[in-house]
Amino acid sequence: MSDAPFKSEFLKTLQARGYIHQVSHPAELDEAAASGVVSAYIGFDATATSLHVGSLIQIMMLRRLQQAGHKPVVLMGGGTTKVGDPSGKDESRKMLTDADIDRNIAGIRTVFEKFLTFGDGPTDAVMVNNDDWLSKLGYIEFLREFGPHFTVNRMLTFDSVRLRLEREQPLTFLEFNYMLMQAVDFLHLNRTRGVQLQMGGSDQWGNIINGVELVRRMDQKAAFALTTPLLTTSSGAKMGKTAQGAIWLNADLLSPYDYWQFWRNTEDADVGRFLRLFTDLPLDEIARLEALPGAEVNEAKKVLANEATRMLHGEAEAAKAAAAAQAAFEQGGLSADLPTHEIASAELNTGVQLADLAVAAGLAGSKGEARRLAQGGGLRVNDKAEADANRLVTGADVVDGVVKLGAGKKKIVLVKPV
Repeated sequence: MSDAPFKSEFLKTLQARGYIHQVSHPAELDEAAASGVVSAYIGFDATATSLHVGSLIQIMMLRRLQQAGHKPVVLMGGGTTKVGDPSGKDESRKMLTDADIDRNIAGIRTVFEKFLTFGDGPTDAVMVNNDDWLSKLGYIEFLREFGPHFTVNRMLTFDSVRLRLEREQPLTFLEFNYMLMQAVDFLHLNRTRGVQLQMGGSDQWGNIINGVELVRRMDQKAAFALTTPLLTTSSGAKMGKTAQGAIWLNADLLSPYDYWQFWRNTEDADVGRFLRLFTDLPLDEIARLEALPGAEVNEAKKVLANEATRMLHGEAEAAKAAAAAQAAFEQGGLSADLPTHEIASAELNTGVQLADLAVAAGLAGSKGEARRLAQGGGLRVNDKAEADANRLVTGADVVDGVVKLGAGKKKIVLVKPV
């Protein structure tokens, strides 16, 4: 990648906000983005009814593209989902039915509508499904038309294949075809929609370069690749993975309050970086927030939580989440907007071990983790620390209709007997 400064608003913004890991033909792409509308796409496989926050950097990159006056193409992998991307995985993906995939795509689309403007205009976003063309390709036709442009020797060098083989994990022939299908996607979108750029995570570089080379080799047309860095927290954890599971983007899988709390719990060293990547705040304001000394960094974290939640769930939900957090943590009170866990009254009256209740309520990933939390003074019942994770929580602990269960400094669930 060239160290020369970019002149297009799009690449200047990506560089300033920390999105760029690798880019092919940087000067040529910069010239195209500075002189006209560039259509670019990112592919998302439909393996669940929602994407999680690990996909948010890609969604935000499409948002930056549109903000800079270019056209985002959201490619839903209805076809490639049937095959499974081997990148970064040690086992094959379970097979989904067409109905499963269609349901997942419908759920995922609702998230993109929060971040992008869809329509028929020159810079309006569009969503396409690669099943529309991949499923129409006959196998012999696919092999004859595209097979000669790929060598197995080179395919074996790409990380998605090489790492699986190095770990001596089986790679099915089905999955081995994935990178060819992804390359054909780029060629199809270039031919039918003039798409010049494919973007994705750094683990997709090899797959994307295959598409770039296929377009340039078969049609002698411009095609570019751009990837983002692998996103981890400062402590080395994978972005969006917690002990309680994935941080989903759809509200039916994760409440706006829990989403707000996820951002509020950002590590101090990550606040500035996440503000640049995941909010629309101006860079000078981010620089001010990033420089806040000592405990004042918590104010920057609240801004991050408010901005990220507002973008996904709207102003009202962000305000409710912030107010609920303030009531719970700063005023010691309760809020109807705090997450709740329902339990049968009869079960609570009999008594439930605190460790079991903490796991059921999502405050701990396992009973062992709940015990460690309790021993460290991090497990609370009605704001009182409980060192004994075997302690029975009963109906006698119900205050104002709920038991207030807390873990660590920032997680609260209201246990509600029904």
